[in-house]
Amino acid sequence: MRVYSLSGPSGSGKSTSALQFAHDHRIEAIIDDGLLIKNGQKIAGTSAKFEKNTIKAIRRAIFQDEFHRKEVMDAIKKHHIQSILIIGTSDKMTKKIAEQLNIGPIQQFYYIDNIRSKNEIKLAQFIRSTQGKHLMPIPYRQVEQNFFKRFIQKGFDIFSKNRVKLGETTIVQPDFHRQTIEISPNVFIDLIHYVVSNYPVIAKVDSIQFTMKKLTPNIYISLQMKAPVHYDVVNAIEELQKQISIEFQRHFEFEPMQMQIFIKGIM
Repeated sequence: MRVYSLSGPSGSGKSTSALQFAHDHRIEAIIDDGLLIKNGQKIAGTSAKFEKNTIKAIRRAIFQDEFHRKEVMDAIKKHHIQSILIIGTSDKMTKKIAEQLNIGPIQQFYYIDNIRSKNEIKLAQFIRSTQGKHLMPIPYRQVEQNFFKRFIQKGFDIFSKNRVKLGETTIVQPDFHRQTIEISPNVFIDLIHYVVSNYPVIAKVDSIQFTMKKLTPNIYISLQMKAPVHYDVVNAIEELQKQISIEFQRHFEFEPMQMQIFIKGIM
């Protein structure tokens, strides 16, 4: 069996990237937080996110429970899995999982910062630390909802580059992640409005929208610029985008993924 490791800090987006990464590297199955996943579906195991505290979650993730471990080992044999990706917070953890499941040594080690940008990682960690949102790379219908009385919702579909559906995600808030900070979208909008309204060449701000679709922050701004135009409009708008990104980095430690600015006129 070919065994691969993908590791990175908690909340850095490993589960979000897992299905796409496995598809790109032609890896049949994934071990993630106690689950065995194949073709975007859970085929065995129990998620560590079902546990009531962090210690129990770690034990579940590294298969310390004999019944849990045997269930997944039997499923690996039953489905004749020849390649598998183990996800963990460190090489030590993925090695431990491989040892527990008796699937041989890991041949290749990958790291989250090899496949995700720094901004994507910071955004994922921001969402984890403020909202307590954890993503599971399995469909909503496969998540045992009784375990998540506090928070559960459908995530989004994962597609390959040629638009083949690889699987679905589900967003949960485990019991062991109870201390969260909710930030209203108005906070982001107020910050954007402050930066834009104080920018020298902006005459009027018509509208500002901030969305977080698929956990991706997008900004849409409609504005009017000052006359007379003795300045380079394109450079001025690019500089404004940079200033907004700097302020987001300073206050929230992530930058918007997409920012569209529409110039409606000159005043």
